[in-house]
Amino acid sequence: MTTRRRALRLAERGVAALALAASLAAPGRARAQFWTREAPQGTPTDQTPAALEEVRIDERLGNTVPLDTELVDGSGRPWKLAQAFDGKRPVVLALVYYDCPMLCGLILSGAAKAMRENGLELGADYQAVTVSFDPREKPAQAAERRRGYLQSLGKPDQGPLWPFTVASEKEARRLSDAVGFHYAWDERSGEWAHMAAIFVLTPDGKVSRYLYGIEYPPKDFRLAVVEAADGKVGTSFDRFLLTCYRYDPASRKYEPYAWGFVRAGAGLVMVALFGLIAGLVWRERRQKARQAA
Repeated sequence: MTTRRRALRLAERGVAALALAASLAAPGRARAQFWTREAPQGTPTDQTPAALEEVRIDERLGNTVPLDTELVDGSGRPWKLAQAFDGKRPVVLALVYYDCPMLCGLILSGAAKAMRENGLELGADYQAVTVSFDPREKPAQAAERRRGYLQSLGKPDQGPLWPFTVASEKEARRLSDAVGFHYAWDERSGEWAHMAAIFVLTPDGKVSRYLYGIEYPPKDFRLAVVEAADGKVGTSFDRFLLTCYRYDPASRKYEPYAWGFVRAGAGLVMVALFGLIAGLVWRERRQKARQAA
């Protein structure tokens, strides 16, 4: 190996080492979070921090949320959860905190995207409510977030549409416990640890469906809202789709339902058969009428 080639090889190694050092020195905040944790100090351990053991979602389908939950809206006025329910429209609930460095913003952005693309109309077909579970947060933070997300939907920052609220620790816990949403404060990261999901509630405040993650396919979002409303919103085709699709807890999506397709196919066959019989009877009567004439 020539002296020049050796020098090039050493230079390449030096650049690689510098790049590695830079990546190790990069801030940890930029990492995607389920929750954020600093690198462990001291002896390595496989033990999960006590705070994170509490973080989970227990599905409580059919459970009624406390509609008397006392919140504060973005203008600083007292606001009760019952104000979002009119007995006709389902409600999409998001539990987040506004100072969240990453995950909560992704949840709300995913919800806003699904609202734009699912074909149903926010405020007409369903309502949405966002509640901060961080008792330190203020109404001004709620108002700022609401303004941004309504703007992304092309909606005016006025009226009762999609209220963003704050809550005391007691009221936030009461509401989150009702939907099985368990979160915890992580002292090591200085952030709240929680899972990513939104909750679809029936018009009378019962838990109907959990939509997990940070992206909610428009089809799943729409079917969840139609299902929660018991078919009272959406179209006849939506109700037909609900006979052919079922929510699959394993994939956490609405999947084709084989028996539903069989029933739908049988129904179409019956309609076609009755149509054929009616056509034959009509032809026979018409022929008899001509012969009699």
